[in-house]
Amino acid sequence: MIYLDTAATSLLKPETVAPAVLRAMGHMASPGRGGHVPAMEAAACCYRCREKAANLFHVAEPERVVLTFNATHGLNIAIRSLVRPGARVLISGYEHNAVTRPLHALRARLSVVNTPLYQPEAFLREAEARIGRADAVVCTQVSNVFGYILPVRELAALCRVQGKPLIVDASQSAGVLPLDFEALGADFVAMPGHKGLMGPQGTGLLLCKNDARPLLYGGSGSDSRAQDMPDYLPDRLEAGTPNVCGVAGLSAALDWLLANGTEVVRTAEWARLRALAEPLAASGRLRLFDSASEALQTGVLSVQPLAMDCDLFAQALAEAGVAVRSGLHCAPLAHLTAGTVERGTVRFSTSPFNSRLQMARAAEICEKILKKA
Repeated sequence: MIYLDTAATSLLKPETVAPAVLRAMGHMASPGRGGHVPAMEAAACCYRCREKAANLFHVAEPERVVLTFNATHGLNIAIRSLVRPGARVLISGYEHNAVTRPLHALRARLSVVNTPLYQPEAFLREAEARIGRADAVVCTQVSNVFGYILPVRELAALCRVQGKPLIVDASQSAGVLPLDFEALGADFVAMPGHKGLMGPQGTGLLLCKNDARPLLYGGSGSDSRAQDMPDYLPDRLEAGTPNVCGVAGLSAALDWLLANGTEVVRTAEWARLRALAEPLAASGRLRLFDSASEALQTGVLSVQPLAMDCDLFAQALAEAGVAVRSGLHCAPLAHLTAGTVERGTVRFSTSPFNSRLQMARAAEICEKILKKA
Protein backbone atom coordinates (compact mmCIF):
# COMPACT_ATOMS: atom_id res chain seq x y z
CA MET A 1 0.00 0.00 0.00
CA ILE A 2 1.07 3.57 -0.74
CA TYR A 3 -0.13 5.52 2.28
CA LEU A 4 -0.89 9.17 1.44
CA ASP A 5 -3.28 10.14 4.24
CA THR A 6 -0.87 11.49 6.84
CA ALA A 7 -3.00 14.63 7.28
CA ALA A 8 -5.58 12.34 8.92
CA THR A 9 -3.20 9.99 10.76
CA SER A 10 0.50 9.26 10.40
CA LEU A 11 0.33 5.51 9.84
CA LEU A 12 4.05 5.64 8.94
CA LYS A 13 5.94 6.33 12.17
CA PRO A 14 9.46 6.12 13.60
CA GLU A 15 10.26 2.49 14.36
CA THR A 16 10.64 3.23 18.08
CA VAL A 17 7.01 4.28 18.59
CA ALA A 18 5.25 0.89 18.60
CA PRO A 19 7.77 -0.79 20.96
CA ALA A 20 7.39 2.12 23.38
CA VAL A 21 3.61 1.64 23.43
CA LEU A 22 3.94 -2.11 23.98
CA ARG A 23 6.45 -1.66 26.79
CA ALA A 24 4.16 0.81 28.55
CA MET A 25 1.28 -1.68 28.37
CA GLY A 26 3.30 -4.18 30.37
CA HIS A 27 5.21 -1.91 32.73
CA MET A 28 3.27 1.30 33.45
CA ALA A 29 0.17 1.90 35.56
CA SER A 30 -1.47 5.29 36.22
CA PRO A 31 0.56 8.38 37.18
CA GLY A 32 -0.24 9.90 40.56
CA ARG A 33 -2.21 6.83 41.62
CA GLY A 34 0.33 5.12 43.86
CA GLY A 35 3.93 5.08 45.04
CA HIS A 36 4.71 1.69 43.52
CA VAL A 37 7.11 1.23 40.62
CA PRO A 38 4.55 0.92 37.77
CA ALA A 39 2.77 4.12 38.87
CA MET A 40 6.01 6.02 39.36
CA GLU A 41 7.30 4.87 35.98
CA ALA A 42 4.09 6.11 34.36
CA ALA A 43 4.47 9.49 36.07
CA ALA A 44 8.07 9.74 34.89
CA CYS A 45 7.03 8.85 31.34
CA CYS A 46 4.39 11.60 31.27
CA TYR A 47 6.83 14.15 32.66
CA ARG A 48 9.51 13.20 30.14
CA CYS A 49 6.98 13.66 27.34
CA ARG A 50 6.17 17.17 28.63
CA GLU A 51 9.87 18.00 28.85
CA LYS A 52 10.52 16.90 25.28
CA ALA A 53 7.55 18.86 23.96
CA ALA A 54 8.63 21.93 25.93
CA ASN A 55 12.08 21.60 24.37
CA LEU A 56 10.77 21.13 20.83
CA PHE A 57 8.26 23.99 21.02
CA HIS A 58 10.18 26.36 23.32
CA VAL A 59 7.76 26.33 26.25
CA ALA A 60 9.31 27.84 29.37
CA GLU A 61 7.97 25.24 31.81
CA PRO A 62 7.05 21.59 31.14
CA GLU A 63 4.01 22.05 33.39
CA ARG A 64 2.51 24.29 30.72
CA VAL A 65 2.39 21.34 28.34
CA VAL A 66 -0.95 19.63 28.99
CA LEU A 67 -1.57 16.09 27.81
CA THR A 68 -4.81 15.81 25.85
CA PHE A 69 -6.52 13.05 23.90
CA ASN A 70 -6.33 14.91 20.56
CA ALA A 71 -6.26 18.43 19.16
CA THR A 72 -10.04 18.71 19.39
CA HIS A 73 -9.81 18.15 23.15
CA GLY A 74 -7.19 20.87 23.48
CA LEU A 75 -9.08 23.31 21.26
CA ASN A 76 -12.23 22.85 23.33
CA ILE A 77 -10.28 23.63 26.50
CA ALA A 78 -8.74 26.72 24.92
CA ILE A 79 -11.98 28.00 23.41
CA ARG A 80 -13.98 27.44 26.60
CA SER A 81 -11.25 29.26 28.53
CA LEU A 82 -11.22 32.39 26.36
CA VAL A 83 -14.59 32.64 24.61
CA ARG A 84 -17.75 33.50 26.49
CA PRO A 85 -21.21 32.83 25.03
CA GLY A 86 -22.04 35.37 22.35
CA ALA A 87 -18.46 36.70 22.13
CA ARG A 88 -17.09 38.10 18.87
CA VAL A 89 -14.42 35.81 17.45
CA LEU A 90 -12.21 36.37 14.43
CA ILE A 91 -11.29 33.17 12.55
CA SER A 92 -9.72 32.25 9.24
CA GLY A 93 -11.77 30.88 6.39
CA TYR A 94 -9.88 27.58 6.66
CA GLU A 95 -10.88 26.37 10.11
CA HIS A 96 -11.68 22.75 10.95
CA ASN A 97 -14.89 21.70 12.68
CA ALA A 98 -12.77 21.26 15.82
CA VAL A 99 -12.80 25.07 15.95
CA THR A 100 -16.11 26.02 14.39
CA ARG A 101 -18.33 23.55 16.25
CA PRO A 102 -17.23 24.61 19.76
CA LEU A 103 -17.71 28.24 18.71
CA HIS A 104 -21.14 27.42 17.31
CA ALA A 105 -22.06 25.73 20.60
CA LEU A 106 -21.16 28.96 22.41
CA ARG A 107 -23.21 31.00 19.91
CA ALA A 108 -20.12 33.04 19.20
CA ARG A 109 -20.46 35.81 16.63
CA LEU A 110 -17.94 34.92 13.95
CA SER A 111 -15.99 37.21 11.69
CA VAL A 112 -14.47 35.02 8.96
CA VAL A 113 -11.39 36.10 7.02
CA ASN A 114 -12.23 34.15 3.86
CA THR A 115 -9.49 35.36 1.54
CA PRO A 116 -8.24 33.18 -1.37
CA LEU A 117 -5.77 30.32 -1.10
CA TYR A 118 -2.05 31.06 -0.89
CA GLN A 119 -2.51 34.83 -0.48
CA PRO A 120 -1.19 35.60 3.02
CA GLU A 121 -0.90 39.33 2.37
CA ALA A 122 -4.61 39.55 1.59
CA PHE A 123 -5.37 37.54 4.71
CA LEU A 124 -3.35 39.88 6.92
CA ARG A 125 -4.91 43.02 5.44
CA GLU A 126 -8.39 41.68 6.09
CA ALA A 127 -7.51 40.42 9.57
CA GLU A 128 -5.96 43.73 10.56
CA ALA A 129 -9.10 45.57 9.46
CA ARG A 130 -11.33 43.36 11.63
CA ILE A 131 -9.26 42.42 14.65
CA GLY A 132 -10.14 45.51 16.68
CA ARG A 133 -13.78 44.40 16.91
CA ALA A 134 -12.98 40.86 18.06
CA ASP A 135 -12.93 39.54 21.62
CA ALA A 136 -10.67 36.65 20.63
CA VAL A 137 -8.90 35.22 17.59
CA VAL A 138 -8.64 31.56 16.52
CA CYS A 139 -6.55 30.51 13.53
CA THR A 140 -5.19 27.31 12.04
CA GLN A 141 -1.53 27.43 11.12
CA VAL A 142 -2.01 25.09 8.13
CA SER A 143 -5.22 24.18 6.33
CA ASN A 144 -5.91 20.47 6.65
CA VAL A 145 -7.59 20.50 3.22
CA PHE A 146 -5.10 22.47 1.13
CA GLY A 147 -1.86 22.55 3.09
CA TYR A 148 -2.01 26.36 2.93
CA ILE A 149 0.38 27.89 5.48
CA LEU A 150 -1.38 30.88 7.03
CA PRO A 151 0.69 33.80 8.37
CA VAL A 152 0.17 32.94 12.03
CA ARG A 153 3.29 34.70 13.31
CA GLU A 154 2.22 37.97 11.71
CA LEU A 155 -1.32 37.47 13.00
CA ALA A 156 0.04 36.88 16.49
CA ALA A 157 1.93 40.18 16.26
CA LEU A 158 -1.33 41.95 15.37
CA CYS A 159 -3.01 40.28 18.35
CA ARG A 160 -0.26 41.47 20.69
CA VAL A 161 -0.57 45.06 19.45
CA GLN A 162 -4.37 44.97 19.81
CA GLY A 163 -4.33 43.05 23.10
CA LYS A 164 -6.43 40.19 21.69
CA PRO A 165 -6.08 36.60 22.92
CA LEU A 166 -5.05 34.08 20.26
CA ILE A 167 -5.62 30.35 19.95
CA VAL A 168 -3.62 28.50 17.29
CA ASP A 169 -4.67 25.16 15.82
CA ALA A 170 -1.37 23.45 15.01
CA SER A 171 -2.96 20.16 13.94
CA GLN A 172 -1.26 20.15 10.53
CA SER A 173 1.89 22.08 11.43
CA ALA A 174 3.22 20.56 14.66
CA GLY A 175 6.22 18.41 13.81
CA VAL A 176 6.41 19.84 10.29
CA LEU A 177 6.97 23.58 10.75
CA PRO A 178 9.12 25.21 13.43
CA LEU A 179 7.05 26.49 16.36
CA ASP A 180 8.47 28.76 19.07
CA PHE A 181 5.67 29.11 21.59
CA GLU A 182 7.35 31.80 23.68
CA ALA A 183 8.20 33.94 20.65
CA LEU A 184 4.75 33.46 19.12
CA GLY A 185 2.97 34.78 22.20
CA ALA A 186 -0.27 32.87 21.59
CA ASP A 187 -2.42 32.07 24.59
CA PHE A 188 -2.89 28.46 23.53
CA VAL A 189 -1.54 26.17 20.83
CA ALA A 190 -3.32 22.83 20.37
CA MET A 191 -2.00 19.84 18.43
CA PRO A 192 -2.66 16.11 18.01
CA GLY A 193 -0.02 13.51 18.70
CA HIS A 194 -0.98 11.28 15.77
CA LYS A 195 -0.29 13.50 12.75
CA GLY A 196 2.94 15.42 12.20
CA LEU A 197 4.26 14.43 15.62
CA MET A 198 3.96 10.80 14.44
CA GLY A 199 2.76 9.41 17.76
CA PRO A 200 -0.24 7.16 18.48
CA GLN A 201 -3.88 8.07 18.11
CA GLY A 202 -5.56 9.23 21.30
CA THR A 203 -2.77 11.65 22.20
CA GLY A 204 -2.36 15.40 21.94
CA LEU A 205 -0.73 18.44 23.52
CA LEU A 206 -2.05 21.83 24.61
CA LEU A 207 0.57 24.54 25.15
CA CYS A 208 -0.67 27.07 27.69
CA LYS A 209 0.60 30.60 28.19
CA ASN A 210 -1.48 31.15 31.32
CA ASP A 211 -4.17 29.36 33.29
CA ALA A 212 -7.19 27.72 31.68
CA ARG A 213 -10.67 26.57 32.63
CA PRO A 214 -11.08 22.81 33.09
CA LEU A 215 -13.20 21.09 30.49
CA LEU A 216 -13.40 17.83 32.46
CA TYR A 217 -13.73 17.44 36.21
CA GLY A 218 -12.61 14.43 38.21
CA GLY A 219 -9.61 12.73 39.72
CA SER A 220 -6.23 14.24 38.99
CA GLY A 221 -4.05 12.18 41.31
CA SER A 222 -3.48 15.29 43.41
CA ASP A 223 -5.41 17.35 46.01
CA SER A 224 -7.97 14.57 46.38
CA ARG A 225 -9.67 16.13 49.43
CA ALA A 226 -10.67 19.29 47.53
CA GLN A 227 -13.79 19.23 45.36
CA ASP A 228 -12.44 21.91 43.05
CA MET A 229 -9.93 20.97 40.40
CA PRO A 230 -6.33 21.86 41.36
CA ASP A 231 -5.43 25.48 40.69
CA TYR A 232 -2.16 24.66 38.94
CA LEU A 233 -1.11 23.21 35.61
CA PRO A 234 -1.11 20.58 34.28
CA ASP A 235 -3.26 18.87 36.94
CA ARG A 236 -6.03 21.45 36.53
CA LEU A 237 -6.72 20.26 32.96
CA GLU A 238 -5.95 16.55 33.20
CA ALA A 239 -8.94 14.93 34.93
CA GLY A 240 -9.09 11.16 34.71
CA THR A 241 -6.55 8.53 33.82
CA PRO A 242 -4.33 9.64 30.93
CA ASN A 243 -3.47 7.51 27.90
CA VAL A 244 -0.12 6.44 29.34
CA CYS A 245 0.59 3.92 26.58
CA GLY A 246 -0.10 6.56 23.95
CA VAL A 247 2.02 9.10 25.80
CA ALA A 248 4.91 6.63 25.84
CA GLY A 249 4.62 6.28 22.08
CA LEU A 250 4.36 10.05 21.63
CA SER A 251 7.45 10.50 23.79
CA ALA A 252 9.38 8.15 21.51
CA ALA A 253 8.16 10.08 18.46
CA LEU A 254 9.30 13.35 20.05
CA ASP A 255 12.75 11.81 20.54
CA TRP A 256 12.87 11.20 16.78
CA LEU A 257 11.80 14.75 15.98
CA LEU A 258 14.28 16.27 18.44
CA ALA A 259 17.08 14.18 16.93
CA ASN A 260 16.20 14.84 13.28
CA GLY A 261 14.51 18.27 13.35
CA THR A 262 11.29 19.48 11.79
CA GLU A 263 13.22 20.82 8.79
CA VAL A 264 14.01 17.25 7.74
CA VAL A 265 10.30 16.43 7.84
CA ARG A 266 9.36 19.63 6.02
CA THR A 267 11.91 19.14 3.24
CA ALA A 268 11.02 15.48 2.71
CA GLU A 269 7.27 16.06 2.61
CA TRP A 270 7.59 18.96 0.19
CA ALA A 271 9.86 16.98 -2.13
CA ARG A 272 7.38 14.10 -2.16
CA LEU A 273 4.51 16.48 -2.80
CA ARG A 274 6.18 18.04 -5.83
CA ALA A 275 7.14 14.61 -7.15
CA LEU A 276 3.45 13.74 -7.10
CA ALA A 277 1.94 17.09 -8.09
CA GLU A 278 4.02 17.65 -11.24
CA PRO A 279 2.92 14.51 -13.14
CA LEU A 280 -0.66 14.96 -11.92
CA ALA A 281 -0.69 18.50 -13.29
CA ALA A 282 0.87 17.37 -16.56
CA SER A 283 -1.89 14.81 -17.12
CA GLY A 284 -4.47 17.57 -17.61
CA ARG A 285 -7.14 15.38 -16.01
CA LEU A 286 -7.22 17.03 -12.59
CA ARG A 287 -7.71 20.44 -11.06
CA LEU A 288 -4.92 20.92 -8.53
CA PHE A 289 -5.05 23.28 -5.56
CA ASP A 290 -1.39 23.94 -5.00
CA SER A 291 1.28 26.57 -4.78
CA ALA A 292 4.71 26.59 -6.34
CA SER A 293 6.09 28.11 -3.14
CA GLU A 294 7.31 25.94 -0.28
CA ALA A 295 6.69 28.93 2.01
CA LEU A 296 2.95 28.69 1.34
CA GLN A 297 2.18 24.96 1.34
CA THR A 298 3.05 21.82 3.28
CA GLY A 299 2.92 18.26 1.98
CA VAL A 300 -0.88 18.31 1.53
CA LEU A 301 -2.43 18.42 -1.94
CA SER A 302 -6.13 18.59 -2.81
CA VAL A 303 -7.35 17.77 -6.30
CA GLN A 304 -10.61 17.42 -8.21
CA PRO A 305 -10.92 15.05 -11.18
CA LEU A 306 -12.34 16.85 -14.20
CA ALA A 307 -14.43 13.91 -15.40
CA MET A 308 -14.98 11.79 -12.29
CA ASP A 309 -16.62 12.02 -8.88
CA CYS A 310 -14.17 12.66 -6.04
CA ASP A 311 -15.43 9.79 -3.89
CA LEU A 312 -15.29 7.35 -6.81
CA PHE A 313 -11.75 8.45 -7.61
CA ALA A 314 -10.66 7.93 -4.00
CA GLN A 315 -12.34 4.54 -3.90
CA ALA A 316 -10.61 3.48 -7.10
CA LEU A 317 -7.29 4.58 -5.63
CA ALA A 318 -7.97 2.58 -2.46
CA GLU A 319 -8.72 -0.52 -4.53
CA ALA A 320 -5.44 0.02 -6.40
CA GLY A 321 -3.50 0.31 -3.13
CA VAL A 322 -3.24 4.09 -2.70
CA ALA A 323 -4.67 5.46 0.55
CA VAL A 324 -6.11 8.99 0.28
CA ARG A 325 -9.14 10.83 1.63
CA SER A 326 -12.08 12.38 -0.22
CA GLY A 327 -14.93 14.66 0.84
CA LEU A 328 -14.96 17.79 2.96
CA HIS A 329 -12.32 16.58 5.43
CA CYS A 330 -14.26 17.88 8.48
CA ALA A 331 -13.61 21.42 7.23
CA PRO A 332 -16.64 22.68 5.27
CA LEU A 333 -15.64 26.28 5.94
CA ALA A 334 -12.37 25.77 4.06
CA HIS A 335 -14.29 24.41 1.08
CA LEU A 336 -16.72 27.32 1.17
CA THR A 337 -13.77 29.71 1.12
CA ALA A 338 -12.04 27.89 -1.73
CA GLY A 339 -15.21 27.24 -3.73
CA THR A 340 -15.01 23.45 -3.52
CA VAL A 341 -17.88 22.70 -1.13
CA GLU A 342 -20.18 21.18 -3.75
CA ARG A 343 -17.76 18.47 -4.85
CA GLY A 344 -15.21 18.32 -2.05
CA THR A 345 -11.70 17.23 -2.95
CA VAL A 346 -9.45 14.22 -2.99
CA ARG A 347 -6.58 14.88 -0.62
CA PHE A 348 -3.08 13.43 -0.89
CA SER A 349 -0.85 14.03 2.15
CA THR A 350 2.76 12.92 2.34
CA SER A 351 5.08 11.64 5.04
CA PRO A 352 8.86 11.80 5.45
CA PHE A 353 8.70 8.01 5.23
CA ASN A 354 7.17 7.99 1.74
CA SER A 355 9.61 7.32 -1.09
CA ARG A 356 9.99 9.03 -4.47
CA LEU A 357 9.26 5.69 -6.09
CA GLN A 358 5.92 5.59 -4.29
CA MET A 359 5.08 9.05 -5.62
CA ALA A 360 5.85 8.01 -9.18
CA ARG A 361 3.79 4.85 -8.79
CA ALA A 362 0.86 6.79 -7.25
CA ALA A 363 0.88 9.22 -10.18
CA GLU A 364 0.86 6.30 -12.65
CA ILE A 365 -2.12 4.74 -10.86
CA CYS A 366 -3.98 8.06 -10.92
CA GLU A 367 -3.41 8.39 -14.66
CA LYS A 368 -4.59 4.85 -15.31
CA ILE A 369 -7.81 5.40 -13.33
CA LEU A 370 -8.55 8.80 -14.86
CA LYS A 371 -8.05 7.56 -18.42
CA LYS A 372 -10.96 5.19 -17.87
CA ALA A 373 -13.26 7.91 -16.49
